[in-house]
Amino acid sequence: MKNQLFAMAVSAAVLLSQVGLPLWAATTKGSGAPSGPHYNLNIIGVPKDKTATMESGHRIFVPLEGNTQIMLAQGEFEVLDGNGTDGRAEFQLPNPDPDNTGTTSYSVYARALGKPGGQSETTTCATDPATGETYCSVESMVQVRGKGKSSFTNVSKELLTVYADVDGDGKLDRMSLFDPALENYYWEYDNNGMKIVQLRFYQQSTTVGQ
Repeated sequence: MKNQLFAMAVSAAVLLSQVGLPLWAATTKGSGAPSGPHYNLNIIGVPKDKTATMESGHRIFVPLEGNTQIMLAQGEFEVLDGNGTDGRAEFQLPNPDPDNTGTTSYSVYARALGKPGGQSETTTCATDPATGETYCSVESMVQVRGKGKSSFTNVSKELLTVYADVDGDGKLDRMSLFDPALENYYWEYDNNGMKIVQLRFYQQSTTVGQ
């Protein structure tokens, strides 16, 4: 029996390493979120700026009031610059839909934590490499910390795609994160007193639609 359990654990570790999820991620279940291995990222609003560049950990600090651009790089989940109090942070994550099929290979769930009060809005943006024009998605993640227990919601559509009229035909185009048609992808994080937004990345697909 012990040998069987060990073999199952090894198989699970191999699978996680292949999909880029951290081997140390706990198997938990939050309200509204699926159960299973996941990567945690906390976006924390603070009243005072920080001076150090933070190149590790699972948190990004942002101003309690104001705007931060969280620049996105392609690769395994990792915080590259956790100090966004200077207006800019950097986070690395895998390409969620390389073929732009409309179905992501992993999903993002979010909830607001901390004392009641405050809200934030996060919008995925990118630039046109030919014109330099910035396009921001019409879909945004809005988090409000109300009273009572906080629940997770699936925000894959808001954080992993850009819905914008890129070709100028008057219709919205869907661009998956890191689609080569655009470049310099980032999350525009507008904070209005939000203390903590917790993101969880799970190995499950989400169909974001057209």
